[in-house]
Order: sequence, then structure tokens, then C-alpha cells
Amino acid sequence: QVQFVESGGGLVQPGGSLRLSCAASGIIFSWTGMVWYRQAPGKQRELVAGITRGGSTNYADSVKGRFTISRDNAKNTVYLQMISLKPEDTAVYYCNAQPNSGSWGQGTQVTVSS
Repeated sequence: QVQFVESGGGLVQPGGSLRLSCAASGIIFSWTGMVWYRQAPGKQRELVAGITRGGSTNYADSVKGRFTISRDNAKNTVYLQMISLKPEDTAVYYCNAQPNSGSWGQGTQVTVSS
């Protein structure tokens, strides 16, 4: 059974930082690309960042230079380091495998507000 458990969200002021974590199970993590998505209220889920099993990364234009995705294969965990946060980054953040596993975790809420 594929499972993702996201954590690390919270309320932060504009310009602040957060580090999200996602623990994966039920997949051969070291062989699997991983991605972070986010979904803001009233909007479709969008892909934020991805990392291949080899460590190559890609980012949505809106977060380039501010977000960094990384992975720890020993811990079956993918991270999203976010700096210089903006109110428009407010969303629920989810991780998943690439290609998509079809299973979703509960997500972690990120709220950027003064």
C-alpha cells in the first residue's frame, strides 16, 4: 500500500522560510522520482518541484530560485525547502511519486500571511 505523510507546514510571514517533509512507504523509494504539488483554495493542484531518482531537479517558474527539492533515500523522505515565501505560496502541499501513484496523503498546510 502506497502512503505519503507530509509534514512541516505552518503559518509564516512573507519573506519567511519553511521546510516540508514527506515520508513515503509502499514504493521502492530509491528507484522512484518524487514530486511536490500544491493546491490553493479554489484552484487546481499544480506541480511545484520534482526530483528524479538520480537527483535531477525541476521547478515551476513561480518558485525557481526560492524552493529547493531534495531527497534522502535512506529515510524514504523527500523535502521541500522554501525561502522568501509569498502570500501566493499559500496552499496545501502534497508529495507523490512520478509517475503518479494514485494515492495521496493528507497534505500539509502552508499559510503565508502577515
